[in-house]
Amino acid sequence: MAADLGIGVIGLGLRRNLADAAHRPGRGCAVIAVADLDPGVRRRAAARFGARLATGDHRQLLADDRLDAVIVATPDDTHERIACDALEAGRPVYVEKPLGITAESCDTILRTARRTGTRLYVGHNMRHMGVVRLMHRLIARGDIGEPKTVWTRHFVSYGGDFYFKDWHADRRRTTGLLLQKAAHDIDVIHLLAGGYTRRVNALGDLLVYGDLPRRAPGTPRPDGWLREYEWPPTARRDLHHVVDVEDASVMNMQLDNGVIAAYQQCHFTPDYWRNHTVIGTEGRLENFGDGPGDIVRVWNTGPTGYRPEGDVTHRVPEAGGSHGGADARIIDEFLRFVRDGGATDTSPVSARMSVAAGEAATRSLRSGGVPYEVPPLDDELRGYFERGQEPRPRHGR
Repeated sequence: MAADLGIGVIGLGLRRNLADAAHRPGRGCAVIAVADLDPGVRRRAAARFGARLATGDHRQLLADDRLDAVIVATPDDTHERIACDALEAGRPVYVEKPLGITAESCDTILRTARRTGTRLYVGHNMRHMGVVRLMHRLIARGDIGEPKTVWTRHFVSYGGDFYFKDWHADRRRTTGLLLQKAAHDIDVIHLLAGGYTRRVNALGDLLVYGDLPRRAPGTPRPDGWLREYEWPPTARRDLHHVVDVEDASVMNMQLDNGVIAAYQQCHFTPDYWRNHTVIGTEGRLENFGDGPGDIVRVWNTGPTGYRPEGDVTHRVPEAGGSHGGADARIIDEFLRFVRDGGATDTSPVSARMSVAAGEAATRSLRSGGVPYEVPPLDDELRGYFERGQEPRPRHGR
């Protein structure tokens, strides 16, 4: 068996489960260095992984010659700086979604990866979720004909706690939740529809969390954060001292292949639910739950009245681990990419396009719904990543 890859992890907050998934000593990889601004967090992480280096300075971690690759799971507004530092240091890097908080920040990362020739991977783990893979496979084999429209709804029951009690609530650090939270869903819409968003318009507002009690700047989060939850949403307290992102939004998209799509997001619902509906020229499909054992139904006969059971029911494959096994699968793919290169299910191009669509939609909703064009990605840069980050072959070879 090949020696374990030495992994460095920068950022051990809400996505610290990535470090757990990447720590497999004797089975291909091990976390050997950690970086986090919180001394207590990095001390506990070092003990958990037996890391030989624990630092508050990511640049010190990147200077460690024992590292084979780096995972960046820091707050969104730091991705550009830290990812570019890692790429400049020649460390293959995994950047947790979203790639950046603007299209330009994403393009800076892509240009740096292209110039340095360092491998870049982006953590859109929903592409590795069983329900998304199942829906994509059914569409690809023609069960509903050619996709023409996609509708996605996302009910975020824990939104007031996850997104309004820390830095996510500050638009300077996220642009907005129609980018930060929706980046996964926009990427899935692009995957299922087979195209990228070209034009958007959106509406949204801060309907519930704008007037609730906030913590003073510098005040720690409540002791029971993400363990205890208030209900109803209007009973929530101790919000972040800056709250200026929308808690409800709707977004309309026209894709470059003509598909029309819609996305809705709400952060004060009683239940957590994500629903994708795809309608094609010969039928439609829809997921009912997105975890292992949940189902996808297909309707491809008709016309009839509504038939709740559909024509065919498919069960999402069973899988263990966080996010329905997607975190382990995405780390598997990243490690294979570090070792061997080649094509991956996740894509820096699709990651950039989901951010660009979310940014344009956020501009639209803050401009009263005015439509915006999504800035295209430079053709040469797009080609480089679509070739698996390999230089363009010379003529005659």
